[in-house]
Amino acid sequence: MAGEELAAYIDHTILKPDATEAQVQQLCDEATKYGFAAVCVPPCYVQQSRERLGAGTQVNVATVVGFPLGYQHPKVKFLETHQAIADGANEIDVVINISALKSGKYAEVENELSDLAKFCHLKEAELKVIIETALLTEEEIVKACELCVSAGADYVKTSTGFASKGATVAHVELMRRVLPATTKIKAAGGIRTFEDAEALIKAGADRLGCSASIQIVTHEQNS
Repeated sequence: MAGEELAAYIDHTILKPDATEAQVQQLCDEATKYGFAAVCVPPCYVQQSRERLGAGTQVNVATVVGFPLGYQHPKVKFLETHQAIADGANEIDVVINISALKSGKYAEVENELSDLAKFCHLKEAELKVIIETALLTEEEIVKACELCVSAGADYVKTSTGFASKGATVAHVELMRRVLPATTKIKAAGGIRTFEDAEALIKAGADRLGCSASIQIVTHEQNS
């Protein structure tokens, strides 16, 4: 796989707490230059990112909701999603309520995600659900995937990047076995090299969340 082809899988991401407006603007410029699928930015920079990318851009604007812990009240997550889309986001990466999932409150989890999925689709946006695989057993990963499918999520995403570890090939392979072909996978967290990215795509990932995006896609030229 060439770097240009790989770029189309990548959400060029900056979610660190000390990210500056100038860094977000640079992220948008880089996404346009390299042809990344999306930028993933803090909610406070969605509007600026949409404006920076300009009219007619092929780069989507993604942002996070309920980030990074997932246990906000459902009404708060819905409000965050509503505001993000109003500001120009067309991809929403929401953290599942991990606490509710691990407590067996499956209906509560599914209802929250279903409301968000319906709203996103009404507004022609996609919903990616972050399940934080590092905090789950294999059985819990399977259950989380099932709930995401039932709720109508477009993607199931491995990680926030803020847990003890990020995406692994084994977890992506497990998710791909469980999920129907119509539900996509986003792998994120700890993806640093071209080899990491390629392995996760081969395992079944349809999108990659990366902060080292340029380093990854220029690997072949630099090697």
